[in-house]
Amino acid sequence: MKIEELKELIIENLKDKNEEFKRIFHGRGNFYDDYNFLTIDSIDKVLFIVLFDELEKKKDDELLKMIKDVFQFFNYKTLVLQRRYLDKSPCEVLEGTLKENNIAIESSIKYSINFTNKNIGFFPDMKVGHDYISNIAKDKNVLNLFSYTCAFSLSASKAGASKVVNVDMSKTALTIGRKNHHLNNLDTSNIHFMPYNILKSWNRIKKQGPYDIIIIDPPSFQKGSFAASKDYEKIIKKLDSLASEECVVLSALNAPELDTDFIKNIFKKYAPLFKFEKRLENMDTFPAIDKKKSLKNLIFVK
Repeated sequence: MKIEELKELIIENLKDKNEEFKRIFHGRGNFYDDYNFLTIDSIDKVLFIVLFDELEKKKDDELLKMIKDVFQFFNYKTLVLQRRYLDKSPCEVLEGTLKENNIAIESSIKYSINFTNKNIGFFPDMKVGHDYISNIAKDKNVLNLFSYTCAFSLSASKAGASKVVNVDMSKTALTIGRKNHHLNNLDTSNIHFMPYNILKSWNRIKKQGPYDIIIIDPPSFQKGSFAASKDYEKIIKKLDSLASEECVVLSALNAPELDTDFIKNIFKKYAPLFKFEKRLENMDTFPAIDKKKSLKNLIFVK
């Protein structure tokens, strides 16, 4: 794909932009071989560019010039660039200024985001999972494992869940999660924020059950605390002791080296009462040449 073709594609994808978060270009699924180092997001009035590999200066300059043209054409207020290949992945404001508090909007839900962090606090490819939980969460007791900044909790709470239990070992992430609930004027009296290492806290988690919905959305690898290849099964082994009689499990994983059969086989071996129902289709805005390596959202029902 030539730079002119990339520009045309970006402009086409921006024609229906609004205040909601939208992935404008997704090169990470290797669908566009020449640009697998690039993602571009529209976040209300912010155009957010991420480079995952270092480019030759000429190619870097050419790409940024094209993006600045798009930025001006669509009247964005701020252009932000993150170079993820650098150790601390700092963000540069190339045009305009950033507000002190920035938000992303998905399905009318607001998420606090921070452009000074490597991860801004929001994973847009999980929208299909968030929407699924919104559709089934009314009057349900929900367990949100590896909750991070509590995106699933927001979806469940807004949909009328009776209780949501968020568990993550990062107190900072949970603090942002609590802020996100207040940002959306959601009552937190029945929302729990538990700063625990999940693999060492089953008794505490079990006390808030049994759960009608269990969400498992771990990192593929987190040094010293979780490796999906060996630790995912430890969670599945505990499901039956946590679940209500008709529990629904959303089992997610974004590890390219582990396919859907990896999860299905663990359920067959350690949680046979939970039957595979379907895989949620990923969004068209996150194309991948190999679906086995892309984000996996699998639904199991007891």
